[in-house]
Amino acid sequence: MTETNILVVDDESRMRKLINDFLKTKGYNIFEAADGEEALEMFEEHGEKISLILLDVMMPKLDGWSVLRQIRQKSEVPIIMLTARGEEQDELFGFELGVDEYITKPFSPKILVARVEAILRRSKAKEKEVSSYGGIVIDVDGRTVEVDSKKIDLSLREYELLKYLVDNAGIALSRDKILNNVWNYDYYGDSRTIDSHIKKIRHKLGRKGKYIQTMRGVGYKFEVEGKNE
Repeated sequence: MTETNILVVDDESRMRKLINDFLKTKGYNIFEAADGEEALEMFEEHGEKISLILLDVMMPKLDGWSVLRQIRQKSEVPIIMLTARGEEQDELFGFELGVDEYITKPFSPKILVARVEAILRRSKAKEKEVSSYGGIVIDVDGRTVEVDSKKIDLSLREYELLKYLVDNAGIALSRDKILNNVWNYDYYGDSRTIDSHIKKIRHKLGRKGKYIQTMRGVGYKFEVEGKNE
C-alpha cells in the first residue's frame, strides 16, 4: 500500500502534535513545518511525495497566504487552510488563491480527519474515463483537463466544480445544489464563493468558458454550443 504523506504547517507545536497524533492513527505519514519558510523548504524537498497540506494562516517569517501563493505557482496539491478567523472575506480571498478547504480553529480533531479523508478520496479517485465536451477533455483517472489539446491547471475544487457541471450538462444547477454536491457538507459562508470559482474556471478555459452559462435567479448550466463541436 502506497504511503500517504501530509504536510502539517503550524507555528504552535501543541497544534502540530494534536494533528499529527490523530492523522497517524489513520495511517498517514506526517511532515511538519513550524513556519512558512520551513514549509516551502519542506515542500521543495518532498513536494512530489506530499498528497495534502494543512496550512496555518498566521505564522512568523512567512504567513499562510504567502506560502499558498508560492506553492500554487508550481503545484495543485490539495491545501486545507487552518485559521483562527472565520470571516467570510478571508475565506473568499483564500478560495481566489486556490484553497481547497477551510477549517476554523478551534476544531474537532475528528472533523479535521474526516475532511482530510474526504479530500484525499476525491483527489485519488480512480475512474478509468476520458471524456470530451466541445474541445474540453477531462481525464478522470489522471484528474487533468485539456482545452484544445493544451493542459490547463485547475485546483482540486475547480476541477470538481467543472466536472460536476459537465456531468450535468444541459441542467440548470442552483448554487445550493452545487454547494451540496461539490463541497460535500453544509457550507456556512456566502455562496459567492461559487461565483469566484466559476470566474477562475471560465478564465482558464479561454473561449470555451462560454459553455458555463449563468442562469439568472438560479445558478449555472454547462452547455456546449453544437453537439459535435
